[in-house]
Amino acid sequence: MAEALKSPLLVRLSERVVLVRFESMKIYSALAAVRGLLDRGTIRPGHTLVDSSSGIYAYALALACHRYGTRCHIVASTTVDTTTLAQLEILGATVEQVAPSKDLKLDQKLRVARVKEILAERPDAHWMRQYHDRIHCAGYHEIAGKLAAALPDRPLTVVGGVGSGASTGGLTERLRHHVPDVRLVGVQPFGSVTFGSEDHHDPEAIIAGIGSSIPFANVRHHLYDTVHWLDFTHAMAGTVALLREHAVFAGLSTGAAHLVARWEARRDPGRLHLVIGADTGHRYVQRVFARHAEAPDTAALRPAEIGSLAELAMPWSVMAWDRAPYDHDHSPEKERTA
Repeated sequence: MAEALKSPLLVRLSERVVLVRFESMKIYSALAAVRGLLDRGTIRPGHTLVDSSSGIYAYALALACHRYGTRCHIVASTTVDTTTLAQLEILGATVEQVAPSKDLKLDQKLRVARVKEILAERPDAHWMRQYHDRIHCAGYHEIAGKLAAALPDRPLTVVGGVGSGASTGGLTERLRHHVPDVRLVGVQPFGSVTFGSEDHHDPEAIIAGIGSSIPFANVRHHLYDTVHWLDFTHAMAGTVALLREHAVFAGLSTGAAHLVARWEARRDPGRLHLVIGADTGHRYVQRVFARHAEAPDTAALRPAEIGSLAELAMPWSVMAWDRAPYDHDHSPEKERTA
């Protein structure tokens, strides 16, 4: 079943925008990572694979462990819903949630601290380190080859939520082997440290799955050509519009990428824009879809085009990143002159 679920569908949204729609995108990376660790002898059947997760990766890892005969232990975020928890437990994973917290930075720190305690207690446990181990990019290399063969022969721009960095980075890195002129557009929420918006507070932001309150080693900033920062309301607008206009029931990161891709496609009509649809919309029913009447009309939404992080402003900003490095302490401009 894991093998069946991992395969995405290509859905044309317009002449210049195509959605690669996953049931749960991280199944690809989890299957490839567990298989790779088994092949290397790093782990063996019966070993316990441990990681923290806000939901999508937990489900993917549980499926991969079920597929390959390893045990799975998840330290879950407070944002993981009861539907996901029930599936994890039935698939054989053991799950523990950290104490409830409205501070997602504290939530992530508590989860990492608990994982380290488990590793000290259990010598058979292996930490998957989805945010930092490059092995999680391998599955997306496989997808890249299939997409390169399936998509029309025209200039390509990949648009997706940055998250852990493995999907957008792994996919684009390998696509550039097939088509060197692939552009990468990353989507971030305000409040994420990944591309320097941590000082901007969006009270409704759902950072999990698209941004982060701690640095991730799998985010390779030098792969990104452009970055967009969106607040929750704009992401919700893109998500609701995707369902209303195209009957695609997808998660918040997909909706945000959809809104961004439409704007990018108007600016650069000669390119095909590939939107990464990471998951379905089920875990966003209450926070997003039940509030569809509040979603603004996407036709009226435009970003502020900025030239530096000092100009970053809510609710929507866009900046040319130009494949610059970043160390979370300096702006891309300072990095280029360092």
